[in-house]
Amino acid sequence: MQTRFHLTWGSRLFNVVNYTFLIALSLLCVLPMVHILAVSFSSSSAASAGLVTLWPIDITTKSYSFILSNQKFLNAMVITLERVLLGTTLSMLLIVITAYPLSKENASLKFRTVYAWFFVLTILFSGGLIPWYMTIKYVGIMDTIWALILPGAVPVFSVILLLNFFRSLPKELEESSFMDGAGYWTVLWRIYAPLSLPALATVGLFTIVGHWNSWFDGIILMNSPDNYPLASFLQKVIVGVNMDLLSSQDIQTLSVISDRTTRAAQIFVGALPVLLVYPFLQRFFMKGLILGSVKE
Repeated sequence: MQTRFHLTWGSRLFNVVNYTFLIALSLLCVLPMVHILAVSFSSSSAASAGLVTLWPIDITTKSYSFILSNQKFLNAMVITLERVLLGTTLSMLLIVITAYPLSKENASLKFRTVYAWFFVLTILFSGGLIPWYMTIKYVGIMDTIWALILPGAVPVFSVILLLNFFRSLPKELEESSFMDGAGYWTVLWRIYAPLSLPALATVGLFTIVGHWNSWFDGIILMNSPDNYPLASFLQKVIVGVNMDLLSSQDIQTLSVISDRTTRAAQIFVGALPVLLVYPFLQRFFMKGLILGSVKE
């Protein structure tokens, strides 16, 4: 027997307002990227005159040819890919092995609450920029890829998100595994990790985006512009053109093509990898964010 649900006038109005708001919000997020893409494919004269809106004028790929032949841009891209690969791998490992013991009760891990608050306090209070810089300098990792990875290798927000997800898993799974002779490492990697894919995907996405978009640490910790990650390189070139990052041939090319189209092309190429990764993790993202944020 089928039951038909009739929406009231108020429910229909709510749906209309809700969908209208969500569509408008989506357009606010998408249209700037569409505009940047249109500018990057437009001619120098059209972009400089401000004629480009959401569709390229006098379509050309000169800006992309310029940035893809720019060795310093490609070098910055390689450094960022290396940073994302090493940083995400290390962070995910440390996050998992930190969140798992902190998800236990005090009876299983003595002073568990003290340890948890120790991590939470690092979110509320910071040592400051100067101690942070001096610590990295005296450790001896300045101007290396590890200066971009190690200081933020354990993001506490991600640890809290994952430990709450672990606490939501049935305790009987762990107890039955112990009865079968499994140890803590076996339970973590053979049971907890496979069941936590939504939370791990969420944490992984946060980590990837964080490494990809981080620009301030690259400028502060890298003594040579040749060691800049992509975000730092783009910040120097786009926010304020740094001639040290451009060769004489590049400067000649910029006199022919518009710096606006070149900047737009660099922004789009810089954002493209994250845009390609996100759809594959999106189905896990919301589930992991919601489940991991609720503490039982």
